[in-house]
Formats: sequence, structure tokens, C-alpha cells
Amino acid sequence: MILRQFLALTHNASAERRAEAAGTLAGAYLDGSLGSDAAWEAKTALLALLDDPALPVRRALAEACADSAAAPRPLVVALASDHPEIACLVLARSPVLMDADLVDCVAIGCEAARSAVASRPDLSKPVAAALAEVAGPPSLIALAKNPRAAIGTAAFLRMVERHGEDAELRRALLARHDLAIEVRHAVVALLAEQLARVGQEGGWMNSERGARAAREARDSAALALGDEAGETGLGRLVAHLRVQEQLTAGLILRAILSLRLPFAEAALAELSGLSRARVAGLMFEPHGAGFTALHRRAGLPALLLPPIQAALTVWREAADGRGGPSGPRLARSMIEAALTACEDLPFAEARGLMALLARFEAEAARDEARLFAQEQIEAHVREGAANLLAAPEAAAGSDGWTDGWTDTLAQAWQETRDEPEARDLPEVIELPGPGAVSEPEPRAPTTVEAGLPDAGAAWPLAPRPEERLGAPVAAEAPSALSAEASEAVLAGLSDALMASFLAGRPAPAAAPLPDVAPEVRPEPRPSARPREIALAVAAGMIPQELVLSYRADRSRERLAA
Repeated sequence: MILRQFLALTHNASAERRAEAAGTLAGAYLDGSLGSDAAWEAKTALLALLDDPALPVRRALAEACADSAAAPRPLVVALASDHPEIACLVLARSPVLMDADLVDCVAIGCEAARSAVASRPDLSKPVAAALAEVAGPPSLIALAKNPRAAIGTAAFLRMVERHGEDAELRRALLARHDLAIEVRHAVVALLAEQLARVGQEGGWMNSERGARAAREARDSAALALGDEAGETGLGRLVAHLRVQEQLTAGLILRAILSLRLPFAEAALAELSGLSRARVAGLMFEPHGAGFTALHRRAGLPALLLPPIQAALTVWREAADGRGGPSGPRLARSMIEAALTACEDLPFAEARGLMALLARFEAEAARDEARLFAQEQIEAHVREGAANLLAAPEAAAGSDGWTDGWTDTLAQAWQETRDEPEARDLPEVIELPGPGAVSEPEPRAPTTVEAGLPDAGAAWPLAPRPEERLGAPVAAEAPSALSAEASEAVLAGLSDALMASFLAGRPAPAAAPLPDVAPEVRPEPRPSARPREIALAVAAGMIPQELVLSYRADRSRERLAA
């Protein structure tokens, strides 16, 4: 009955109405409120809707069944193989799908479907392994970013092997907290090879030098990972290096000469088959027959035995407390002892070993220099902090606590004056007097920094000597009068002569009265001027004829006398 009514209602309906009806029917079936007969008819109707050509109808079915564990399995499996837009809904969330279904979808699906599978929260190791084998970088990045996915070490290594050159994939892998140390070493080794290849492609490194640089970078990374691996992780790392054929004699020699003795012990134990405790005891007696046998059993070249014995002897003396250096200096001492031991070997056979030891010595010297520089910087910072904390206490013992900061403030003020901005400021700014209008002196064009005001506009320019008040009068007067001569001229003029001079001057024109009464403001008090400027102004107001006639009169009086 339900199937017949549903088909009758949706036979001539639009795609939107059919999608709405499909979602409603799927919700009713998943609720479990239908009887057995009605549930069977509803399930049959939902399966029949898989043949609907309209994409929204099948999408409505996928959205309704994606999160439900009661969804019909044939319906969900069919939707998982549908259009990617529909399949991704059930592949990412449906609990009905089994690992076999997911692996099949990964094998035949598109990249969008694989990314949906990779983002499932309950992803198992077999499905992750299938993704690592066939998926592309987008799907593998989604898998690496899925924190709840169970991924095996082999799957991780396969991901690095296939698409480890993708930088985003490497970042996603290294961000996982459960990444095995073997995978970390594989990522670092691949990165070292990429850097060497970039140098070769750039033309500044040949193939031999690029291979050596990649090998040394890989070995250094392996030793650095071994420092933080712990006992279990160190054993796994050494076993991984042996499988990858990277546990070489050069790596073991580098480990010994860089004071990574636990790594060397684990490596020799892996190669010889002895226990690590037994290897450690033999390394403490480097010139004994047991260590020689260990060296031969591990498959190391006989050429390396003398330098290793010499280096371990220096290390043992330092460990026994007989004095000597420690840290990077101890490593350099061990390398120097190894180089000395190589002098007794045939040069044709030992030249490659001596070149390798010389590179080790250069690296140790650089590490020692870095450590010393860092110690000096830290000591300087501590001394500065101690002096800063002790400054108030030292000042408290003087006459006043402020006296202790006098030198500091004076030094800060002097540093401020020494700055270019402070040096450009004038110490004395001369302003022109009232009534003096002068053109500013032309200056050489300067570049004004953007965002800062022009210094010429922000600060008034001091007038030039020829523009000072009274300078034109003094320049026109013959034989520039001195202050005593000006006083004598003013004192010798009679009252009648001054009255006739003032009467002969033209009266100033009367200014027109404004329509509005001007605002009455108190006249500012004139500032005091130097006596010389006042005398120059008074001398400039006397006509030249009057001065000449006065001089003639004075000359006649002196002759008559």
C-alpha cells in the first residue's frame, strides 16, 4: 500500500518534489516506526529510487542514510558507487560500509572519493594501507591530517616513498604525534636528497659533491634523531637504517667521533649480533683483542680500526677522570687522535679516510665556536642584568639615590644628541624683530623623508647678517658710525634744529575710519633691544645733509678755537 501510494504521488512530480518525498520516506524508514510489512515496502521504494535520473533525489537519499546504522546496506553500497557528489556523503560517514567496501571504492574511485574515505574517523589500517598504495597527494594529505586514523609504519613509509616530495604532505606527516622514528628519518633523508638535487640543477654543485652532501646530511639527521629516540626507538632506528642499507662504517665513525656512543653501541650490536651491554664493555677496552674481534665481526673495514681505537682511548681517559676536555673540545681531541693514528697508514689507502676526518674536525670546530659564542652572549646578558639590579643598591650608598643614575642619564642624553635627528636641530633660534620682513635665504634642496614635516617649514630660519634690523641703514651711512660718534651727534644737535627737522617731515596720511569699531587690545610690551641697534636706528633717521653741515660747523669751531 505504501509503495503504491508513493509511486502514484511521485510519478508526475517534479525533481524537487520527488527529492522531498524521498527524504521523508527514508526518514520514516530509519525511525523504525513502521510495521514489518510497511518497512519492507518502504525499503523497496527507496531501492527503486536509485534509478531516478534526477541527481537531487539520490542526494536526498544519501543525506538521509549517511549517518544511520539502520540504513539498508544495498542502498548505501549503491550510493557509494554513484556520482562523486553523492558517493562522498556516504563514504565519509556511513557506518554501514565495511573495510572491503572502502578498499574497493579506493581502488576504483576518483580522488574525491579517496579523500572522503581518508577523512573517516574510524579508518582502519587495511584501508589506510590501500590509500597509501594508490591514492594521490590530496588524499594522502587528508589521511595524514586525520588524527583518528590508524596508520601503520609500512603505510607511512609507502606514502613517503611515493609522494614524499610534496611539501604539504611532509608537514602533515611531521605534525603527527604518533609518527614512527623510521618515518621521520625517511622524511629527513628525502629532504636531504632534494636539497642536493636542487644544488646540482642550479649548477653550483656536481653530482659527486651533491651525493656526498646528501649522505652527510642524512647521517647527521640520523644521529640527531637517535639522541631523542630513547632505548626502544634507537634500536628501531638502527634496524631501519640497516634495512635501508644506510648503516655504514662512515656513520658509525661519525657517531663515535661526535660522542654519540649509545648510537655506536646499538649499531655495532645490530651488525655483530651481540648484546648492547657486551658491546659497551668491549668499547671501553679499545686496544683489547675483544674489540678487534667485534670490529671484524661487525664487518667494518680494517682501515678504520686504528683511528677508532685512538679516539676511544681519548674518550676513556676523559671518562676515567684523568682530566682533559669535555663536550666539543673532547670531540676535537678524539678527531685529532684519529688523524694522528692515520699517519702510520699507507697514504694511498688512508687519504679518503683522512679527508673524511678533516671534514669532521671542521664540523667540530664550528660547533665549538658556536657553543663558545652562545656562552659569551649569555654571560654578557647575565652581567648586564646583574649590573642593572645592583645599580639602585649602589646608588643608595651615595649621598642621594638619584646620584646613582646621573651617569646613566647623562649617557642616554649624549646618545640622543649623537643621533642624526638630534644633531640637525639648531641650538639657538634667532627670530626677526617686529616689522622686519625679509626673504628667507635660499637653501640647497634636501630630500624630506616621507611622513615627516619639512625641517625648513617646521622651524623659523635665523635671518642672515645683512637682513638683521638696522643693517640697511648702517650700510648706507658713510664710514659706519660708532656708538660714541652717534651719541656725540645726538647730544650736539640744538632743540631748534631738531624742531625744524621734525616740522619738515611729511605728516602720515590719516587712515579711513572703519564702519565697525575695531577691537581694542592691549599693546604688547616691546621687548628690550641692544643699545647698538637703537643707536643705528636713530642715526639712520638723520638726513645726510644735516650730518655734513654739523661736521662743518664743528670743524669751524675747532679752527676758531
